[in-house]
Amino acid sequence: MMDPINKQTFSQKMKAYKRSPLSLILMLLVTVSAAVTVLILLFLIAYILIKGVPYLTPSLFAWEYNSENVSLMPALINTVIMTFLSLLIAGPLGIFAAIYLVEYAKRGNKLVAVIRVTAETLSGIPSIVYGLFGFLLFAVTFGWSYTIMGGALTLAMMILPLIIRTTEEALKSVPDSYREGSFGLGAGRLRTVFKIVLPSAVPGILAGIILAVGRIVGETAALMYTAGTVAGVPDNLMSSGRTLAVHMYVLTNEGLYTNQSYATAVVLLVIVVGINGVSGLIAKRIAKG
Repeated sequence: MMDPINKQTFSQKMKAYKRSPLSLILMLLVTVSAAVTVLILLFLIAYILIKGVPYLTPSLFAWEYNSENVSLMPALINTVIMTFLSLLIAGPLGIFAAIYLVEYAKRGNKLVAVIRVTAETLSGIPSIVYGLFGFLLFAVTFGWSYTIMGGALTLAMMILPLIIRTTEEALKSVPDSYREGSFGLGAGRLRTVFKIVLPSAVPGILAGIILAVGRIVGETAALMYTAGTVAGVPDNLMSSGRTLAVHMYVLTNEGLYTNQSYATAVVLLVIVVGINGVSGLIAKRIAKG
């Protein structure tokens, strides 16, 4: 049975919608769009699980890859290494650049406008263009050939604009009263930024990092040109190796291991969901602290 307060609120909304039919139409469109989005997401997850879970065999997690087990373990290790390296390079650069844009640069600064336009432009460049650039720069000009380091540097360039923009928006969302209160207590700008502003902006910054991780984990085109497709654990950062996404592409492209590629997709899905969950918990703890 509907609560009296909720019933009154519902009747007020219906009266408002009768006065403005356009609002009702927009509300219905938003509701339908949200429902369709959720259904598509659930369908994709269910399809991947149904297709891939039956083929999650122990041989798929063998340490060494061969044509019989088509193990994903080397690709999983390479994915972790690639993600860590890319974030290690792009994370500090993106966060510090955003801090400069929001906290230190003067308003109306032409340099700030150029940086923002550049970041937005770089965000729209297709990943294969980054791959070709990374190939020409690291593999050809530097003579590295296909390497984990070349792939990580290429991915760092790809995710840098994303981290800058999301961190910038997170910093802008922190109320100015926090800064004014800190300055009023005698704290300097640097102390205010690192003790007051950044902790308050952590949830937004982590959201950007999660998006960056998703792009790293799901990237194929850029890594095929820079990191290569060798199915093994690299001896060092200057060796070649494939990530899970590239592993899936190669298996599907060969046409012989389609079922194993679905199983790899399940592992990739679990990793992404796990990263999102852990990052959310960390953000909540930091925000409460």
